[in-house]
Amino acid sequence: MFQFKLSNDHNQEPYIKIPLSGHDLLRISKLNKGCSFSQEERETFKLTGLLPHQVESLEQQTVRMYEQFQEYHTNLSKNIYLNSLYDYNETLFYKLISQHLEEMLPIIYTPTVGEAVEHFNLEHRKPRGLYISYPDLKKIDAILDHRFPADVDLIVATDGEAVLGIGDQGIGGINIAVAKLMVYTLCGGINPHRNLPIQLDVGTNNEILLNDPMYLGWRHERISGQAYDDFIEAFVNAVKRKFPQVLLHWEDVGRSNARRILNYYRDKICTFNGDIQATGVVTVACILAGIKASGTPLTRHHIVIFGAGTAGVGIADQIQQALRHSGLSAEEAISKFWLIDKSGLLTDQTPGLLDFQKPYARKASELASWELQNSPFVGLLDVVKNVRPTILIGCSTVTGAFTKEIVQAMRKRVSRPIIMPLSNPLTKSEATPHDLIRWTKGQAIIATGSPYPDVIYEGEQIRVAQCNNAFSFPGIGLGTIAAKARHITDGMLWAAAQALSHFSHAHHHPLEPILPKLTESKKIRRQIALAVALRAREEGIAEVDPALDLEHIIDNMIWEPRYYPYRKE
Repeated sequence: MFQFKLSNDHNQEPYIKIPLSGHDLLRISKLNKGCSFSQEERETFKLTGLLPHQVESLEQQTVRMYEQFQEYHTNLSKNIYLNSLYDYNETLFYKLISQHLEEMLPIIYTPTVGEAVEHFNLEHRKPRGLYISYPDLKKIDAILDHRFPADVDLIVATDGEAVLGIGDQGIGGINIAVAKLMVYTLCGGINPHRNLPIQLDVGTNNEILLNDPMYLGWRHERISGQAYDDFIEAFVNAVKRKFPQVLLHWEDVGRSNARRILNYYRDKICTFNGDIQATGVVTVACILAGIKASGTPLTRHHIVIFGAGTAGVGIADQIQQALRHSGLSAEEAISKFWLIDKSGLLTDQTPGLLDFQKPYARKASELASWELQNSPFVGLLDVVKNVRPTILIGCSTVTGAFTKEIVQAMRKRVSRPIIMPLSNPLTKSEATPHDLIRWTKGQAIIATGSPYPDVIYEGEQIRVAQCNNAFSFPGIGLGTIAAKARHITDGMLWAAAQALSHFSHAHHHPLEPILPKLTESKKIRRQIALAVALRAREEGIAEVDPALDLEHIIDNMIWEPRYYPYRKE
């Protein structure tokens, strides 16, 4: 393992000392500049003749790469092209996407990354990050020692059990971890040379993968129970030993494990769950912006969440915190929610309730006066007609679940309903913005989980807000790392949601989107990071020197794609 660091000599231009030369240097995507190596560097690092004669700037390379990108005509082929560029020249990859963020983020991240995960075993890719398989339980420390880079601020770990809306994808989940870290850099400015994706290979229950001779993971059903918990504990303890100040981000862990892992470890290590907390934060930000547009205070809203898994309950938790910050007690805040899962409305009589669902289960006695279509099953239409919700959120992956009848029943009693079909990918969305706008005569306040094109309604072009957690987790991560926070608290998440909501202009015009464009992420990340870091300091969990200015620290941390001169080590 070798390290490369930017020089701190303020008397001269920053440079990097490099121990490699020739083909060894060109093979390291974090170091490769391609044809941007200067003539002097080509002589020094034995690159003469290994590259075409012309020396290009990073900007010229970016133009060339964009022209190549446009030669691909499917999202998956574009994803493969961009990932190949990442494997070749990481700086150029980030420069290209940062200049075309709105166009390319959906290609490297949601929704296209779901396709890339499904094709993982058929694509020949350069290995990235680390794979820790259950049979290697006793070798976790040694595996972490094999990492590159040496210094790590941020880890994204997944076991691939609950990938987007496509479920158990085994070790294909590594593509999710890699994509998440790309977004941390693109939207959060976090240094990609200090990030590490990790796939926890604990088997798979996906029969297609188990029977696929091309499958590259541990060919075994998923471990569970105590064996799974022991494996996670061994992993977390090894991470703590190696990286005592790291931020450990969990992603796409199954619903039976995600909440338990978060609750158990959140006070033992600086840890965070993207599905539960990042999605919750951006959804709360949408709602805070939406209630300004609706003119109804948050405490007077009734909230129906269709899909009571990890993401759905995580969203409920974050909204509940917002309600409590608005003056409600915990009991009063809980009373504002109706959660629906596969078995219908969650009640205290619902069999098999998971621990994290139980606080939101309604008393079955409440339903005595309800009119039900198909008693005893209580479906979404029943809930909408009887509860009269003002906010409807979808995390179900049930395509088209928000039907015209349901939406119009909601609109009949609410002048400006907030409707958020958040399921990914597009094929799993509960409704399309086009339909929601038509069915509500342009009165719905909408945010979607997937990116949609603008909608034309009565001659007006309406941009659809994407409730993308790329707005939240990069800034949260940046602020947490800047503050050297020991933990991520509910207060820090609330600060992030408030900071993001301030970027909405929905209350100025009824058809304004409730979130800004992703191209504004640079402004957004700084404000979220500062709010999170300040809250960590206020709560006494920031280990950064209290005499230091947090704004200055954050500004100095932000990484931008550029080439530095190299010197021989």
